Amino acid sequence: MCIFVRLGTRSHNDFIQVLNQKNEIIQKKCLEKINNLTKMNNVKVMLGDSTITEQKTFDPKLVMDYFQKINDSLKDWSVHDVSISNNDDLRRIFTKFEILEGSYLISGHISLQFHVLLYYKPDQRVIDCQKELAKIVDLTKNKEQKLSDNGDQFVLNKLKEMGYKDFDHQKLFEVFYENDEFREKIYAEIEKDAGVDFKKLSEKKTQLFNELDSLLIETYQTSSVLIDDSRLVSGEEGCLCTIDIEFVKHETKEGLFDPRKMSDTTKENILKRLKEFEEILN
Repeated sequence: MCIFVRLGTRSHNDFIQVLNQKNEIIQKKCLEKINNLTKMNNVKVMLGDSTITEQKTFDPKLVMDYFQKINDSLKDWSVHDVSISNNDDLRRIFTKFEILEGSYLISGHISLQFHVLLYYKPDQRVIDCQKELAKIVDLTKNKEQKLSDNGDQFVLNKLKEMGYKDFDHQKLFEVFYENDEFREKIYAEIEKDAGVDFKKLSEKKTQLFNELDSLLIETYQTSSVLIDDSRLVSGEEGCLCTIDIEFVKHETKEGLFDPRKMSDTTKENILKRLKEFEEILN
């Protein structure tokens, strides 16, 4: 009777059923602890329309510190660093650990998956930046529209003022395409006449957008539920806690093995390891 042992998987084997019961206790304790660490607090935030409101959030660092304490307590285990993935608005804090008992590898994985919502800090500077940007956008939009409406003829007239008499539309295209320096010179003259330094305004816009980015605040949302690997991959919020047992033969892991062939000593040691992990969760 060869089976794949992901604890929680149904089995008629008595020992696997005992492991499943222990796994259920571990998962409940893990979820209870994560739920306590992700209790929501109110924080004041500003919306894009400058409205100040309250938003609920938790502190992911508390979860990272908890996972680190687990790792530090797993003295004989091989542990992975506590990591956080960053995929746009979806984040995941996770760690993994494993230990070999006889020819059997016990490996665990705990994760918290959550979403990130962005708001502005309730700061007057947010409003000031938005007003400055609105002025720049209106100014450049009006001037650019004026230049666009005049089109090539506006450029040809400017060239005539500068002493270039024999340009037509085709010649204008060829020269502008081939001569970057000449094109920049003409555009600089047009901007000067228009009374707008587009380059300077563009730099100012970039500066203001960067400042607004620095005034963003992240809030975090998750769900108080246990999820499995497939729900984790699909982007669902929640806590994952899994334990696998694999048979190791010639340094190769085999997911399928017959638990009836385990020695009593190995079974006892595996149960001790799970009890150790359960105690560490507390």
